[in-house]
Amino acid sequence: MSKVVLMDFYAEWCGPCKMQDPIMEELKKKFGDKVEFKKVDVDTNMELATKYTIHAVPTLILEKDGTLFKRYVGVTRANVLEMDINTALK
Repeated sequence: MSKVVLMDFYAEWCGPCKMQDPIMEELKKKFGDKVEFKKVDVDTNMELATKYTIHAVPTLILEKDGTLFKRYVGVTRANVLEMDINTALK
């Protein structure tokens, strides 16, 4: 089985990031251990944010086997993420 990771690049001061939180929680419950979910604060993890070229928050990075599968900038709906996660898990 391939390793799928969804990284949520956010900032504490970011209003839209707070709107993304319940969507991420819903997905965590739905996918459980099939997907690794990571929350990355851009203010305290600047090196990682630079590595992934994060210019706006929230930005979500979906990786499959360590390779970029999809990038989302702005609040992203659960159904969009779910569809792409399912594709990445195949």
